[in-house]
Amino acid sequence: MEITIQNQAIKAVIKTKGAELSLLQKEDKNYIWEINSEFWNKTSPILFPIVGALKNGEYFHEGKVYKLSRHGFARDFEFEVIENSENTVVFSLKSNEETLKVYPFHFELQLSYILEGNKLVVKYEIINRSSEKMYYSIGAHPAFNINGNFEDFSLIFDDEKDLETYKLEQDLFSGKTEILKLNGNVLPLQYELFEEDALVFKNFATKSLTLAKNNESVMKVSFPDFPYLGIWTKKDAPFICIEPWLGIADNANASGKIEEKEGIQILENNSKKQIAWSVELF
Repeated sequence: MEITIQNQAIKAVIKTKGAELSLLQKEDKNYIWEINSEFWNKTSPILFPIVGALKNGEYFHEGKVYKLSRHGFARDFEFEVIENSENTVVFSLKSNEETLKVYPFHFELQLSYILEGNKLVVKYEIINRSSEKMYYSIGAHPAFNINGNFEDFSLIFDDEKDLETYKLEQDLFSGKTEILKLNGNVLPLQYELFEEDALVFKNFATKSLTLAKNNESVMKVSFPDFPYLGIWTKKDAPFICIEPWLGIADNANASGKIEEKEGIQILENNSKKQIAWSVELF
């Protein structure tokens, strides 16, 4: 099922499966890429309760081994619609018999989509309904349309500092880094940047990115509360993913203990965490 919200400026369509954004439209232009399974079969999946891959696809908690696939399971479940108005919709996913087999915490995850003028705000609320600490990560993975030549597009950063990227090998961090040089505060897009997987930034100072085409701003993605960021595409694919993360993939030398995982978040029993990102259309 799909839910549509709109105001006088923009319209959004979200699927109940995975609470996944599938259309973000201003006038006649859709800013979210339309699926072509030759490249990728998602548009904007939610990453929960982990971001990225685990070493050996598993983690340890209180002496037990649990298996979790890359980016977790939330994207694969039907969400319940718990609030819906003309310009707002709120989805909910609660722990169930199936999730407890791979993630032994009682939780509720709420996703809110809110239209504010030319801006879509995406809010996450993570609720720990367990009687113990809950370990989790969460992240966004929206794919934005590239209309025209990829090389005509660029990303504009908050400042002009060169960037350190952390290298992935077989989905895990290798410990290697690389300096990414900007042209002022601009990164011209080239498919060669992504030959070895995503560009990943840790403890990221930039809190927004503007996507531009031929130096003209297309959209601005803001993520003030997220310390990690991924940027990704595939060779010749007509999209660019700008991914704010609260958590990252495992290191190649990770212990596997979830409480020792780099970037893991801790939520005390019967407490909650709210975090949001947004995209403004020009």
